[in-house]
Amino acid sequence: MSLGRAWVHEMPEKLRQAAHAGFQGIEVFYEDLDYLARSYGDKRTYEENLLAAAAEIRSLCDLYRLTVINLQPFGFYGGLLDREEHRRRIQEVKFWFRLVRIMKTDLIHIPSNFLPKEKVSDDLDLLVRDLTEIADLGLQEKPPIRFAFESLCWGTYVDTWEQSWDIVVKVDRPNFGCCLDTFNIAGRVWADPTSPTGKTANADADLRASLDRMRTTVDINRVFFIQLVDAERMQSPLIEGHPWHVEGQPARMSWSRNARLFAYEVDRNGYLPVIDIAKVILKDLRYKGWVSMELFSRTMVDSHPSVPASHARRGIASWEKLKANFDDGVSHQISGRL
Repeated sequence: MSLGRAWVHEMPEKLRQAAHAGFQGIEVFYEDLDYLARSYGDKRTYEENLLAAAAEIRSLCDLYRLTVINLQPFGFYGGLLDREEHRRRIQEVKFWFRLVRIMKTDLIHIPSNFLPKEKVSDDLDLLVRDLTEIADLGLQEKPPIRFAFESLCWGTYVDTWEQSWDIVVKVDRPNFGCCLDTFNIAGRVWADPTSPTGKTANADADLRASLDRMRTTVDINRVFFIQLVDAERMQSPLIEGHPWHVEGQPARMSWSRNARLFAYEVDRNGYLPVIDIAKVILKDLRYKGWVSMELFSRTMVDSHPSVPASHARRGIASWEKLKANFDDGVSHQISGRL
């Protein structure tokens, strides 16, 4: 769960509020490291400052008894047409290995690429080779570094959980798995923020078919963490003229950045079938790992000092409702993304 953008709310307060609300872990956004690193000045190199920022976050998490479950997003990787840029990203991920070691985690999150089509290939074999390359680098570390690949619902060529799972199978490395995100699953197969109804043409049938496939194909041991989040139904279609419309940016991306919600927040216009998806993952597939209450929202840029606490309370309230909704309860670890 994000408790506020790094440049609006400071990391110590966000971590304090997460722990106070009852979270056991956090996802660390790379921009948090960047923000801290730049605050240190220029007496050291930028890379040295990043390492120091990772150490500061780890110390704060030790203070508040929080686990860092991953560092993310290692974005815009995989299938790049500019192979020199690909080689640069390979060097960058090796530096990320140092960061995650300092923060005492072993997991890096990789979202599907959403660069313009002129910058990323539609060749699935190239994407698999690139992701296999990074997985093999992680295997060389002691202990190994793991990677969780996730399909974003606005990805250029990979935008469904089925595609991400197919890639996990093709990469076929023990340290390479996936993240299942209720927003990105529902946001692609069921929802459409540009539609007056908020839904795709065959939303319910398509979601049922997708969840049936999930039950029969996914090896839950290769799901490294899940993200549980809803989103607002648009009052008007998110098309040109809407205040969130950005020329050249996918509508689902604009929607995601402005209007995500915690599960069960129907009073805030939450409407995605995220509980149906969660039940398949948590009950049918018997997932037992980290559950992240991930959030992006325009509410996070509110500078009022109460924002981290209010978001933390909302996240925990969502979690408690989820547990109450399951007849036999759930016993997973609850985390947030900062």
